[in-house]
Formats: sequence, structure tokens, C-alpha cells
Amino acid sequence: MESQTTEYKQQWSDKYLAYISGFANAQGGTLYIGINDAGEVVGIDNAEYLLEALPNKAIQATGIIPDIEILTKDGKAYIAIHIKPSDQPVSCNGKYYMRSGSALTDFLMRQTRVTWDMHIEPNATLDDIDPEAVKYFVNFAIDAKRLNESAKHENLEHILRNLKLINKQGQLTFAALKLFGKDIEEYCLSASFRIGRFGATQADLIFDDTIVCPLIRMPERVIQTLRSRYLVAPIKYEGLHRIEPLEIPEDALREIICNAIVHKDYRGTFIQMRVWDDHIDLWNSGEFPPEITADNLMTTHESHPRNSLIAKVFYLVGFIESWGRGYEKISNAFKKEQLQIPLFEQVRGGVLATIQREVFVALNKQNGGNVGDSVGGLSVMELTERQRKIIDLIRMDPTITVTQMSVIMSVIKRTIERELAILKKEGVIAREGSARFGRWIILKP
Repeated sequence: MESQTTEYKQQWSDKYLAYISGFANAQGGTLYIGINDAGEVVGIDNAEYLLEALPNKAIQATGIIPDIEILTKDGKAYIAIHIKPSDQPVSCNGKYYMRSGSALTDFLMRQTRVTWDMHIEPNATLDDIDPEAVKYFVNFAIDAKRLNESAKHENLEHILRNLKLINKQGQLTFAALKLFGKDIEEYCLSASFRIGRFGATQADLIFDDTIVCPLIRMPERVIQTLRSRYLVAPIKYEGLHRIEPLEIPEDALREIICNAIVHKDYRGTFIQMRVWDDHIDLWNSGEFPPEITADNLMTTHESHPRNSLIAKVFYLVGFIESWGRGYEKISNAFKKEQLQIPLFEQVRGGVLATIQREVFVALNKQNGGNVGDSVGGLSVMELTERQRKIIDLIRMDPTITVTQMSVIMSVIKRTIERELAILKKEGVIAREGSARFGRWIILKP
């Protein structure tokens, strides 16, 4: 009869590969193919085929090869698949199983401190690693002063070994392939980051992007895409220096994106960011660890990364904090800009971050809704009080001179000339005619 170490199936199905993981993660056991639930041998017609095919299926899905034999009873052939207990967690296609009664239960072996990204991909080699991605990591980690300059002269394999991304047998971990792989979807189809610009409803998708690259480069690629196509960057001037900060505090946005990448459950689906007129939704598969709740998230807490090797690399390049202070930093950055703090909650088996687009909403209102019509690649100039005063003076008298503006505003002429140069450069105003007899034209309301 069936027990903790015995399972009967009448016919083979590839979904039963999960039982190999379940037995290996418990005390071992035997899976019989060709026996019904009552323990009666009913036989199978493809025993020879399964004897040849199952070892390959097992190693591809779980990384281990069970002992398989053909048995007969009353002239009926059936298969016995013997699985030994493993001293390391065994996954089946990236998912972990354990025997619980007569059922299989999905679990991560937290008590062993083994995370998903530590597991080995037996078919991968160093040829699957992108050297430029590793070089990118080294340069950033040195700049962050978390890696010595000597790392520039170390070979690729040595760097990966120091990061615990290769085991003693020279086999690559999942983390190595996700962080630095040439094709990160080859071993995990859900490793992409998808962004969509939506209108009034979910069905109103205006345009979208799918970002697929080594995870070490993903935060930068996502920020670049958001800046060029999805978010506005109000132009400001500090003296003569032009700056274009994103509508959302960039350091905080980067931290939110990095947390989604580091804490994502890569057995689930891809990271999804939906950009709406008034807010942004960012969802990643994988709920908070048991120690973290929505209530204590924004306070200082212990770090509990879902993918510890990926988290370590992101820490070394300065993308995240290692002491659980990331969400506190996000909160402080939004408070500094007097913006609403993002909301983080568990929904649909993952974590949803909701970020309000207060700056965009204000600019859109200020420009009569025109900003919303040009979303993507748009920089909106945010005028200073002095620039607004100049515009008001021009609106009242298009022939007003620099000297007259200087007197009315009680500032020197050089200051007025500098502000006018900025406004002309940004296409807000234009000059028609000579300096003495010409007139100002307002190009943007």
C-alpha cells in the first residue's frame, strides 16, 4: 500500500517528476508505474521506452538520476523508480517538493538556509556567462568601495567562485545564470521585466516594453526605459546647470525596482509594471517572508532575501542595502520631496508596490492635459518663480525690454538675460525683431 516512501501510478506522466523531488527531499522512496491505487499490478505497454527515457527526464528536471528497473508479475511489466534521500534540496523545474502524508507540498527549505538561486544548473557552462556583464559588476562594485581594485585583474571563473556562484565541481548556480547569463530566459522563462503604459482601463494598453538582460544590468535598463518612454522629467536649473530629475525620486524608484528583482520568486511569472496617468503598479511574484509584514516593512528590520546570492551581488554594487533599510530609505526619499509614500501589499501571490504620480498629475493639470497626450520621452520644464514673473511681464507687454524687467523685478540685468536665455533655449519664448524694436513671443503657455 501507499505510504511516505511508496507511491503507485497506473501510467506515466511527466508531472510525476515532482515525486522524485518530493522523495529526495524527505527520506527517499519508490514510485511504481503500472500499479493502481489498490496496489494491484495492471502493467504498462511502454516499459522499455520508460527505462530509456526517464533518466534523461529526471536529470533535466531535478538534476539527479534515480535507479530505475523493470519488474514483472503475472506476465505484466511495471516500472520501479527508486529515489534516495538527498542531503541538499532537490528542485523539479525550479520548484521544491516534500512528502507530506500522501501528498506533495511546495516548500522552500528555510531551515537549511538554502535559497532557490543557490541550486545548480548541471547543463550550463562558463560559455553561458556574459563577460561584459561580469565586468559591469566589477566596475560598479569597485566604485561602491565594496570590492578591491585588484578584482579588475581576476579572471571570470575566479570572480564567480568568490561570489559563490560556482561550486567546487565547476558547476554554475541559477544565480550566476540570472545575474550574468547571455540568455537569462534559457533557464528561466519568467526572468523578464515587462512595462506597459495604460489608458483608462486594463484593456487600454497604449504601448509596452519587455526588458530581457542579465539581472545585474536590469535596474539601469528599466530606469532608462522609464525615463525615455513612460515618465516625465521636469527640467530645473541650479544656476546655469540644467537638471532633469524624474517625477519620482530616482534613488527610491531604483530601490523599489531592485527589491522586485532580488525578492522575486523566479518559479512564478515575470515582473510587471503598469504605468497609469495617476499612479504606477509594480508587481513581482513571491510574498513577504514570514518575518516581514506590511506594517513593519517601512521600519528597520532584518534582511530576509528570497534569493541570497542575487541579493549579495546587488549589495556589492550598491544597488540595495544589506541590513533591511531599503524600504526605510524609500520612505525617507519620498518624504524629502513631500510626496506620498508608496504602498506595499501582498496580492495575487506576490508583492504589489503602488506609487502615486503626483508630479505628473500636477504638471498635466498645469498644462491643460497636454502632458498626458505626449507620454513617453517628454521633458516638461518646471519654471522658477522668477521665470514665471518674466512670462507674466511679457504677456502684459510683449515689447518690454531687459532694462524694464530688471527695474520691475529689482534684479540686475545679467540675471534677467540669463533667465531669458534659458527660456529661449527650452522653446518657451522667442524674440522677434531687434533688441530695441522687437517683441517677445510666448511659444508655450
